[in-house]
Amino acid sequence: MTDVFDAQKRSAVMAQVRGKNTKPEMRVRRLLTQLGARYRLHRKDLPGSPDVVLPGRKLAIFVHGCFWHGHDCKRGARAPKANADYWLTKITRNRARDITSREALQAAGWRVETLWECEMKDEATLHERLSALLDA
Repeated sequence: MTDVFDAQKRSAVMAQVRGKNTKPEMRVRRLLTQLGARYRLHRKDLPGSPDVVLPGRKLAIFVHGCFWHGHDCKRGARAPKANADYWLTKITRNRARDITSREALQAAGWRVETLWECEMKDEATLHERLSALLDA
């Protein structure tokens, strides 16, 4: 199979993929602000550097892209066509790192929640879920 992009174009496309301040993450932050929550972002002193941290509630929230973290939804289960071995290895490493980070945070007494990109489509449900997390 021929690659859609040449190596230089592929590199430029991948450079545009963000790890912070993604649209799903911004949606979560906007809803948390509407709910009156105070939070910190990307705490590097915590395992896995959670996307959103509510220190007073000892709550760490990860906002994961379905493809990048191997979610079991339609988008996350889609196998890459180009350079498949590389991507499957990378996604496997990401999942292992996610588990390690979650376990380390829980061992330190933190509540950990993972929100998936595919869950962002229904804003009312996301709002309810975040509200329940804040009330717990």
